[in-house]
Amino acid sequence: MFIRCAFFQGKVKPGLEEAFNQYIRKELVPLWTRFPGAQEVRVLRQVESDVSDPHFGMVLSVRYPSRESIDIALASEVRLKSREVSKALIDMFDGTVFHTVFSADDYALPSD
Repeated sequence: MFIRCAFFQGKVKPGLEEAFNQYIRKELVPLWTRFPGAQEVRVLRQVESDVSDPHFGMVLSVRYPSRESIDIALASEVRLKSREVSKALIDMFDGTVFHTVFSADDYALPSD
């Protein structure tokens, strides 16, 4: 499996935290969950860290079955729309946004 992440490195502009989170839930999650081939969408918010820097205001994680399925999703109409809709989210954010693709293996936990 492959996971494509969008890292929002930095912080939400002061006073816009709730608007930022609401915008994600109402405007972007409905688009992200329609990406072709997406099997799981997670929105992660940093609560604490053992280092002060970097800080991640949000990490978007989307799981796909193959590398090819990511290419299909990135070429899709819904992805183009999400890029347009994301501009308002980025306006509420101080920092940088970058994307990374990971290959992932699942390991079962031992049963007791």
